[in-house]
Amino acid sequence: MLRIGDFSKLSRVSIRMLRHYDEIGLLIPEHVDNFTGYRYYSETQLPLANRIHALKEMGFTLSTITEVLRTYHDPQALREFLLIKQAEVKEQAKKTAHRLQSLETIINRLGKDENAMNYNVVLKEMPQRLVASIRKSIPSYNEEGILWEELMKEITHQHVQLASPCYAIAVFHDQEYEEHDPDIEIQLSVQGTYKNKEHVVFKTVPPITVASATFQGGYEHIAAVNQAVANWVRDNRYEFAGSMFNIYHVSPAQSPNPDEWVTEVCFPVRKK
Repeated sequence: MLRIGDFSKLSRVSIRMLRHYDEIGLLIPEHVDNFTGYRYYSETQLPLANRIHALKEMGFTLSTITEVLRTYHDPQALREFLLIKQAEVKEQAKKTAHRLQSLETIINRLGKDENAMNYNVVLKEMPQRLVASIRKSIPSYNEEGILWEELMKEITHQHVQLASPCYAIAVFHDQEYEEHDPDIEIQLSVQGTYKNKEHVVFKTVPPITVASATFQGGYEHIAAVNQAVANWVRDNRYEFAGSMFNIYHVSPAQSPNPDEWVTEVCFPVRKK
């Protein structure tokens, strides 16, 4: 028989933790002296202590370890536990790798890019959505309101129901910056079934992966935000994969104060 201190040394489990294992019924001493209260363990309990230690190292909680130990002599049941934990750890590793990449990107940009922390770029997937859409060439970018007025006029007559969340998006289809007559499509997320109108088309937009940055304020910030996104795309080894678009979370139609506008700049991307 081993006193708790000796068992602690041999099993590499602290006395405090051995006492906790005893309290929750995970590893009960072979014998407890009724007079002194001293705990004694058997050498044959060392494999169990090592098993518990190994499962903890894999990331299992103590409550789950109790369940796993009940199936330890059932290879199929044990395999199921391990496969579930493997999937969890892989997902955690993926998230951790993404966080590390984000940290490394910011660290590398500090001192080189004054907008490194002003505009935080994130990788996200825009879900599939049904939209009411108008696409036209308009005189200039700052006359985009023409399209929104036309869209709202036509869908109001049709009693179109907006989706929740409702994305108000402007897609810029030109391959370059156009000084005149840019090709712009606006989209508003809706739900239900509707017939196309004279200028409004109802269509399903597939999901898409984007690098995006959200900012508050007037549109004079757009160039700096675009630069921040371009740096992120380069540093994280992505490439552009489609027409960029803006999501208007708070638009000029909702507030006349530019300081209150909230815009998300999105660039479709794919891994190189």
